[in-house]
Amino acid sequence: MSVAWMPLLILSLSLVPAMVIFFLRDDQHRTRTTVNLTGAALKVGVVLALIAPVVAGDRLEWRAPFVPGIDFVLRVDPFALYFLALSSVLWLLTTIYAIGYLENAPHNSRFFAFFSLCVTATSGIALSGNLVTFLVFYELLTIATYPLVAHRQTPDALDGARTYLRFTLAGGVVLLLGTVWLTALVGPVEFTAGGSAEVAELAQTRPRTAMVIFGLLIAGLAVKAAIVPLHTWLPKAMVAPTPVSALLHAVAVVKAGVFGIALVVNGVYGIDIASELGVLTPLLALACVTIIYGSVQALRQDGLKARLAYSTVSQLSYIALGLSIPAVLAATGAVAHIVNQGLMKITLFFCVGVLAETLGIKKVSELAGVGRRLPLTCTAFTIGALGMIGIPPVAGFVSKWYLGLGALDADQAWILAILVTSSLLNAAYFLPAVYAMWWREPEPGTEWNVHPSKVRIRMEAPPALLVPTVITAVLALGVGVFAGLDISTVELARVIAEGFYGP
Repeated sequence: MSVAWMPLLILSLSLVPAMVIFFLRDDQHRTRTTVNLTGAALKVGVVLALIAPVVAGDRLEWRAPFVPGIDFVLRVDPFALYFLALSSVLWLLTTIYAIGYLENAPHNSRFFAFFSLCVTATSGIALSGNLVTFLVFYELLTIATYPLVAHRQTPDALDGARTYLRFTLAGGVVLLLGTVWLTALVGPVEFTAGGSAEVAELAQTRPRTAMVIFGLLIAGLAVKAAIVPLHTWLPKAMVAPTPVSALLHAVAVVKAGVFGIALVVNGVYGIDIASELGVLTPLLALACVTIIYGSVQALRQDGLKARLAYSTVSQLSYIALGLSIPAVLAATGAVAHIVNQGLMKITLFFCVGVLAETLGIKKVSELAGVGRRLPLTCTAFTIGALGMIGIPPVAGFVSKWYLGLGALDADQAWILAILVTSSLLNAAYFLPAVYAMWWREPEPGTEWNVHPSKVRIRMEAPPALLVPTVITAVLALGVGVFAGLDISTVELARVIAEGFYGP
């Protein structure tokens, strides 16, 4: 395949809709919906069509001069395609959900324009072929997401958006400093399987400098990855509309952070050089602390979105954990969790949105008996929750299984204690919610306190909200059930992880 312009096409399928929607009036619902869904559907089709040739070995690259001596590089390789497939599929489903969720709400054109621009930046991050290109899209993502968090323009929304902006811009400045310093020393750094040869030479001749630069790059990325103590913006950003929360937690901002960490560890430094420098140990320690801390904080939250926010803080660091363990199996678990966590977490946020929009339920303490009124929604929530705990056959079990195997392979068996403790904490904050949905009696007089035979599925929630929720739940279950096939997301994660260790 020689279509070098394909990366530009992928970007344009969300950028062009964004530009068009900016000029639409809020009352042009049908035009806006058509533009949104056409772009999202075409993007899914293009990305899925690329899977076979890219897995077979084709690499699509587009480059152009950016600043003197540095090119702007877009590249489609297996890792980029893996992230692109997740973002494009979930963008389509979240767009459908958002159309239903924000029906007749004000400022819809502004919302959907920035929504599409956010996905454009995420796609650019996935396609970045060098550190400078990555930095450009990483900062574009910060700017595009701010109006989404502030969308409702309430005092809480504006405060949460300002907190988000302060943290992410500060992280961007630190990332910029590391990028400029490294580029000044070794020249433009392109992401290379097994790490850059120039960076490896720097690590040999000036190891302390290489260690400091690594720390700057990871610190800048750790903000969006919500690694403790740089995580506090994430719970505050939950004032955003539920489709934005879903996008933040499953696809865009937080995934950009961990995706960037993967690129720095494996595409800039290389796992061997990073291990020799000893810089993986602090990252591993921070990941372990974040996994436990996030789960403990989730236990303390009664608000459903707040509980899910701290769950994300914990779950994201499974990816950082796997990237910090020098073993292919651990890296497989980390890469697999990019998709697995995305599917499970977006399902949970979709469910929370349905609960809030249909019954006004926003707290765990209000869930008693709601399964009688919203059986499909609560089934989807249950699947997502069991997956987060790590119960087979949901996708989350697969991630934890490979992370555990990787820890044993690297002679770091103590990590199993972290995984087990985290799973127990996951159970402690998810199972009470599931139990309340299905087995607790609702308060007398509540509108869903009816016999199950009287509940009509078509009345559970608007189709635009319910259908994406069910689809993502089925995908989260299917990824786990079919993980053993030769063609599966887990098998692709294994191929990517092996590529991290060089050709």
